Amino acid sequence: MAVTDIFARRATLSRSLRLLSEFRYEQSEPARFYGALAADTAAMVADLWRAANYSPLVGRTVLDVGGGPGYFAAAFADVGAHYLGVEPHPAEMHARGPAARDDSGVFVRASGMALPFADDSVDVCLSSNVAEHVPRPWQLGNEMLRVTKPGGLALLSYTVWLGPFGGHEMGPTHYIGGARAAARYARKHGHPAKNNYGSSLFAVSAADGLTWAAGTGALVAAFPRYHPRWAWWMTSVPVLREFLVSNLVLVLRPQ
Repeated sequence: MAVTDIFARRATLSRSLRLLSEFRYEQSEPARFYGALAADTAAMVADLWRAANYSPLVGRTVLDVGGGPGYFAAAFADVGAHYLGVEPHPAEMHARGPAARDDSGVFVRASGMALPFADDSVDVCLSSNVAEHVPRPWQLGNEMLRVTKPGGLALLSYTVWLGPFGGHEMGPTHYIGGARAAARYARKHGHPAKNNYGSSLFAVSAADGLTWAAGTGALVAAFPRYHPRWAWWMTSVPVLREFLVSNLVLVLRPQ
């Protein structure tokens, strides 16, 4: 069985449309948006794990690199996994306030570029929409592989720069160039974007991720996270994938 076989059955057009509709609440109702994303992510990881290991995710440890304030913790608890969240920025870690802190996981302040965990220590290492926010994304990827047990899964999912959402809150202005888009946003709003090109947002391509992943020898699958199964072929087409694969998932299995 291929590692994506079970998840592919859920990768339908209706799922894609449902997730797309939630994106409009990211800024205004983050709990709603991240709650929906967390549930979908936990189900995706559980499907990938079951296909790869012929067993449920129950009792396994999931390390979420860049987990922010822990929106994913409850979703992974719901599928029976032990959640461990890592976040380097205290403001992000406490963004929901102390009263909203989820007690269904363990949270550590640390950098994904130098994870404070032993080699081969977790069953699943997940990074959801973090690689485009660090200057050396493949160092992050190598750290994820280092801490993942042989036979486990490392899932690196990130927003492709030239895709429609590559500019984040800068919108499609990123097509005029990252630096110009950042300057335009600052002029218009009177402050830099939270995801500011060159400091907290970087141009990460699909090709670079696929090249890095292939070089590790651990790549077992790559697909567009939010696309229906019948559109996954886009990942294999150079140039086209940079514009149409809005979020690329790299699934790696250390041996």
